[in-house]
Amino acid sequence: MVQPLWVRITHWINAFSVVLMVTSGWQIYDASPIFPALRFPSAITLGGWLGGALQWHFAIMWMLVANFLVYLGMNIGSGRLSRKLFPVRFSALWADLRAALRGKLGHEDLTQYNAVQKCAYLVVIADVAVIILSGLAIWKSVQFPLLRTLMGGYDNARIVHFVGMSLLVAFFVVHLAMVALVPRSLLLMIRGR
Repeated sequence: MVQPLWVRITHWINAFSVVLMVTSGWQIYDASPIFPALRFPSAITLGGWLGGALQWHFAIMWMLVANFLVYLGMNIGSGRLSRKLFPVRFSALWADLRAALRGKLGHEDLTQYNAVQKCAYLVVIADVAVIILSGLAIWKSVQFPLLRTLMGGYDNARIVHFVGMSLLVAFFVVHLAMVALVPRSLLLMIRGR
């Protein structure tokens, strides 16, 4: 089994929750934009209005946080994190990145991650942690003053949250593009082998 059942379940729960969190977050953002020139069309937002978007965002955040903790805990506890994602050598990352940009990166063995995949998955794990922490600093700013201070204040926490979300959306888009290029990887995430 290349992808154990718990990896597949947490993967799909994460994909579902990220889509709902991002689209409801865009509706929340539109109510008080950080960058006034940037607005999200209502056709790609969730909630219909600020109150509805907040309800979706707060409901789904618990699923995202719980799923993230299960995913991270199982990866660390099973040793899968260190087996699959480490080590990441700079020379291998540079070589694989150059190969990927030229369309020459091999995908014959889906049981092994290349250096670009390792780095991307490690970055997205750290990114989700930052998104959760910055979200807490925004949502419960008074209750978490140290977290708010570490984020540089409430307004900066909003920027950190937005940048983290943007990085996650970029990962999501690239991830989907890679699945389109290597469709066997989708079957692997459905069947496990």
